[in-house]
Parts: sequence; structure tokens; C-alpha cells
Amino acid sequence: MPEKNRFDRKMRIAPSPRSSYPANMNSAILTPVAEVAPATNMPAATTEATDLQWQAVLARDAGGDGKFVFAVSSTGVYCRPSCPARRPRRENVSFFRGPQEAESAGYRECLRCRPKAVSANPRQELIKSVCRYIERHLDEPITLAQMSAEFRLSPFHLQRTFKAVLGITPKEYANSCRMRGFRQNLKAGHSVTRAMHEAGYNSTSRLYARTTSELGMEPSKYRRGAIAAPIRYTCADSPLGRLMIAATDKGICTIQFANSDEELEQGLKQEFPFALRRRDDRDLAELAQRVVRRMNGDGLGKNGIRKNRKNMASALPLDIQATAFQRRVWTYLQSIAFGETRSYSQVAKAIRRPSAVRAVARACATNPVAIAIPCHRVVRSNGEMGGYRWGIERKKSLLELEASKT
Repeated sequence: MPEKNRFDRKMRIAPSPRSSYPANMNSAILTPVAEVAPATNMPAATTEATDLQWQAVLARDAGGDGKFVFAVSSTGVYCRPSCPARRPRRENVSFFRGPQEAESAGYRECLRCRPKAVSANPRQELIKSVCRYIERHLDEPITLAQMSAEFRLSPFHLQRTFKAVLGITPKEYANSCRMRGFRQNLKAGHSVTRAMHEAGYNSTSRLYARTTSELGMEPSKYRRGAIAAPIRYTCADSPLGRLMIAATDKGICTIQFANSDEELEQGLKQEFPFALRRRDDRDLAELAQRVVRRMNGDGLGKNGIRKNRKNMASALPLDIQATAFQRRVWTYLQSIAFGETRSYSQVAKAIRRPSAVRAVARACATNPVAIAIPCHRVVRSNGEMGGYRWGIERKKSLLELEASKT
């Protein structure tokens, strides 16, 4: 009987010959090629270190931001680990200690994650990215679901984080950006229709629904500094020098201090260069007296205790522009009692923006209505006066005057 061919068996793969090397031999020659990590441009980088970096990239771990960047040879771009872009193939990735090393190797910065702008606070960087995304899409309806998908976060977490950092919701931020752009376009002389579309409004109904609270007047009247809008004003004496009160038909739009009526009128002209400004001492005299009475502490009971704990200035009818953040700050300032003060950091904490101390100071500095919004009651943490739009001496005198009445 002929010998059975060994290829007639069901297993048709011949067994590999046994290695002649001892089993306990440890040599780099025996390391499979597929298990060797790709070389990186980080000196002294171990395979374990690069594996950890690659895992951070796959997980979009924001904890690695600022510690290293990864570059993709197929695109010529380097990114931070948390970049929301699609993950590249492992063999195309190199790691660098920072942006400078990556650029020295010929890579360019990713315009999506901006690794050169990374800071020690990943949450703030996330919200900055969200803000830039909103600003780029003002001309289209942006939903929370869209942003959640873009930044790979749940809608609830995105909204909560955004409000914790900025104090307003993404929708409120988008509305503020649109209104700011709309005001700038009107002041530049553009028509209301053009300004509306360039600012991102898709319909006049959405625009006019917000102009009453944001502009205080119709868009056509606000155009180019409230062109043709009637603004009446009066000047009067006050404990801090000459006082100007200007008002539209809806309320006070400015309360200013200066040394002379000429300075006050010039300031009003700069604020509303094309408005129909008219001095009206007779009809505005009672309003001026109300402001002066509040400066002098009228309404206080015995021993300087106020009869009504509600801030007296809040009764004044106001017609002012404000961003969402300014409105939060100014509303809180109106709750500070007569004769009391708060520090800038206390105000920031009170509006749940503890890191926005400088932004609070800017909001105080841009307050257009002195006394009505008592920004003079905000001082530095060390007790120093800080800034004041109408001069430090006036701020000091005003605080001393209130202290003497309480």
C-alpha cells in the first residue's frame, strides 16, 4: 500500500519548525515588529509613555492639554489631546512637548482646537471654544443639541458648564452677540435691513421683539447714534458738581457729572451724535430733584435707617443699553443698600462669576447712569476706591456723603 501523502490530511498547513533558540533567551531580535511603537519626536520617550499619550488622544482627555501635543503627518497639523476632530491613524501620529517643537518640525496649529491658546483651566477653554462656535454661526439657528454634538457633551452638561463660567446661557450669549453687532452696524450708517441680516437676525419680528429692552428705541431711531431720536436733557447743581440728566420718552438714558455744562453737553453729543438733543430744564426739573434727593439720602428714617430697604434708585425710570452680563452686574448693584459697599470680587461671587472680577470692573466703568445704578458703592478688596467714570474724588465724596447719612 503506497505511503499516504501527508497533504491528504484535513489540516493542510505544515507545522512550523521548532525554534532552535532556548525558550528563556531574552533578546531584542525576538521582539515582533508590529509591537514596536512608532518613533516620536519627544526625546527619551518610552514606549509606555507614548502609549499613554495615544490613549489620551483617543479619549480626548483634556487633562493632557498643555502637557503635550500630537501632530498628524497626513495633514501637517498639530492638535491638543482634547481636539474634537476625528482621530487619525496611529502610524501618522507623532508627539511633541509643546507647540514650539511641533512648529519647528514643520507642523501648523489646528484652527479648531487652538493648542497654542491652552490654559490651566480646561473648562474655561471649552467655553471659549463654544463662544467662538456661536459667533461663527450667528446667521443660523443654533440649538443646544447641535452644540452638544459638536463638542461631544450632553446638552445638560454643556448648558450647566456654560452658565457656571459666563453666568448666562448659550442662547443669551448668542442674543447679546447679535444685538451688539446690530448696534455697531447701525452706528456705522447701514440700513436697518442690512444691519439686521449682517448681525444674524433672520426676521424682523425676532429683531423688534428685543429692541425695546436692548436699545430702548426703535432701530430706525437708533441708527447712527439715535439719528432723529428726541433726547431731552437738563443740567443742575449737585453735591458733586454739575449734573446732567438726559432722557428719551421711555426713561433716563444718561446721568453724568462734570465741572461745567459745556463738558456735559459735549459728552452727550459724543454718545448720541445724530440725536435731536434739546435742553428742557422745566419738564426735567422734577426728575433732576429726585436724583439729587437720592444723593443726599432723602427717604432715611431716624438714625439714618432707611424706611424702605429696597434701593431708592431702582424707582427711577431707565432707558439704557446693556449686554446680558452688564445687566446682571447692574441689577445687583441696585440691590446694594444706601451707605454700604461691596468689593469687585464680592460682586463677582454674588452673580456667580467669581473669576470675572475684571469684567465686573468694566461693567461698573461703562455704567451710563450714575446714582441710578450705584457703581460708586463697589470698591477694591483692600478698601481702596478703585476706578470711577467721573473721577475718584467724586466717588470718595459720594461714599462719605452716604456714610454721614446712615
